[in-house]
Amino acid sequence: MQNLTRITRNPEVMGGKPCIRGMRITVGTIVGLMASGHSNSDILKAYPYLEEADIYEALAYAAWRVEEIEVPLKSA
Repeated sequence: MQNLTRITRNPEVMGGKPCIRGMRITVGTIVGLMASGHSNSDILKAYPYLEEADIYEALAYAAWRVEEIEVPLKSA
């Protein structure tokens, strides 16, 4: 996976959910807005402190996460 520099995780910010640049806007919020039909410009108007690159990186992070595979550990 590419190095995603705009996605941060901090247990003291939004309970450790992946956020944009340490702010209180989660990747899930961005993805949810896009999924409900909002455009990049709609999101940037609603959150003027975001940059377009933040939106693309949130989508890239979400795509990477859904491709991750969890493998159960075998018992001894």
